[in-house]
Amino acid sequence: MHAPHRILLDRLPEHRWEVLALTSVGAFMGPLDGSIVAVALPAVSADLRLSFGEAIWVQAVYLLAMAIMLIPLGRLADQRGRMRFYLGGVALFTLASALNGLSVDGSMLIVSRALQGAGAALLVATSAAIVTAVFPPQQRGRALGINIMAVYVGLSVGPPLGGILVDTVGWRWIFLINIPIGLALLAWGGLRLPHDHGSGSRALRPDVLGSALLAVFLVCLLVPVSFAPQWGWTAPETLALLAVAALGLAGFVLVESRVRDPILDLDLLRRNRLFAAANLAALLNYMALYGPIVLTAIYLQAVQGRSAAVTGWLLLSQPVLQAALSPFAGRLSDRIGSRVLTTGGMVLLTIGLVLLATLGDQSDTARLVAGLSVMGIGLASFSAPNSSAIMGSVRRDQLGVASGFLATMRVTGQALSVALLGAIAASQLGALGARLIFVSEDGAELSAVAAERFAAGYRLAMATAAGLAVMAAAASLVRGGRRPEEAPASARPLDDAAAPVIPAVDRTPVEPPAARGSETVAGGSV
Repeated sequence: MHAPHRILLDRLPEHRWEVLALTSVGAFMGPLDGSIVAVALPAVSADLRLSFGEAIWVQAVYLLAMAIMLIPLGRLADQRGRMRFYLGGVALFTLASALNGLSVDGSMLIVSRALQGAGAALLVATSAAIVTAVFPPQQRGRALGINIMAVYVGLSVGPPLGGILVDTVGWRWIFLINIPIGLALLAWGGLRLPHDHGSGSRALRPDVLGSALLAVFLVCLLVPVSFAPQWGWTAPETLALLAVAALGLAGFVLVESRVRDPILDLDLLRRNRLFAAANLAALLNYMALYGPIVLTAIYLQAVQGRSAAVTGWLLLSQPVLQAALSPFAGRLSDRIGSRVLTTGGMVLLTIGLVLLATLGDQSDTARLVAGLSVMGIGLASFSAPNSSAIMGSVRRDQLGVASGFLATMRVTGQALSVALLGAIAASQLGALGARLIFVSEDGAELSAVAAERFAAGYRLAMATAAGLAVMAAAASLVRGGRRPEEAPASARPLDDAAAPVIPAVDRTPVEPPAARGSETVAGGSV
């Protein structure tokens, strides 16, 4: 059997559907390992004797690593070659998965999860960019829709697959299952994809200081938020880290305003109301969403005594509905705009979270499934229209920046959600928060008390998430509206990738970008 021939770089668009398939696997793997771990946390904690805080960090550090590295690595991939960075992400993700599965204690697992998050950052930062580069404009939306669908499939498959693996072969296989997938993807991509050398544009200066300040801000924000229930909110270490986080954010904004090649273009936030409001809504949406999924998985097993497999199947209702309805919501937003759909979606998310906040200690399957289902419908109404609005609010030459910024909001929101809502859920545990919640060190009575107190904290966390969803609805409401017939001719996307880039300030015929409500794409090069 002959090895497949490598696709020539100048023939890459002719093989775009194969490239889409290869990159969609990477888009699938990252969310899969985010959602699959939630169901396995009780089993992992019991085996490695993790504290509640350590268990939460097994989930949070993965997202934190992605949030820190997503934009710097994506920016570097633009210069050095997206496809080679994509395959490098597959290799790192696969290696880290093996280390996860072989972990002997909490420290090793947390460190290897951070490495896995770095690999996932490479996959997320490059897959959509590769698809955008190889597809013509008239097919790009469809291709990106399939790529995004792979994300939802990963979220959907994760909980039931994790439950089945935990109950049959053990929790380690939720990580080890990535090894054959990663090796197959490396073999096929390595044989078929060309070794691109990046763009021929002016080499960007590395924004090392901006990247470092962003990392300082995120780390010093998430660590005290996660461990304040044990340390105390007024403890010196909590206040000191929060102060450093504030300084890091201030320094980051100052540096990004002055550096020649910033990792984040702050003008998009200052001058484009739609872009700023939609990204704020995305951040609040993921803060309201991700933590409840993780905490509900813990709640169903630790409080209601359900098995990992049953927990996984129950959690499936939310991502399945989101995946099924998102394409319809995306098409509908092309006709009526994003504001009505995104605002209504966040209202539905609020209702679903309120239902979860009223769950009892005993089995209440109907209320649980109803809450998760309403959340899934709300998220479908929000996600695709909001992403379309963000990508449509910038020039064509800013699509990569917009995509990276949105991905950063998503991952940062997820990390903040796990840390903040996890800390609220643990707040009722008091001194027990630093002990084991799933396995008692002092007898069964301690575990029963911990489960009861966790249930109270869980309800408080769900109520907090509902408040975040209300804030997301408000952010969506103020983004501004659009009537399609009002889109200026100058805002139509260009098919010619070599067309000159025209500054945004010259493309708005009536009002400055800060007040613009249009969701159309301004002209410029890809």
